[in-house]
Amino acid sequence: MRFIIYLVLAYVAYRLVKAIIKPKDKISRGENGGVIDEMVQDPQCKMYIPRREAIEKSINGKTYHFCSQACAAKFSQEGKRQRGNN
Repeated sequence: MRFIIYLVLAYVAYRLVKAIIKPKDKISRGENGGVIDEMVQDPQCKMYIPRREAIEKSINGKTYHFCSQACAAKFSQEGKRQRGNN
């Protein structure tokens, strides 16, 4: 009986040490270990969205990623106003 208790305690100690030593993954990984998706920031509302869900627009030769068509339109309009004031 004492042997079983020692065995259980050794197993618990092993699991605790393993959990402490092993670093946690901060990025979700796919089946082959690669990153599932990159997060991009909407320049208008500053919200982060997955790149595959973002609306991609090229404005003045630069590529921007937006969370919605409304943010893309607002960003484009504000850019036109700023260029018009210069």
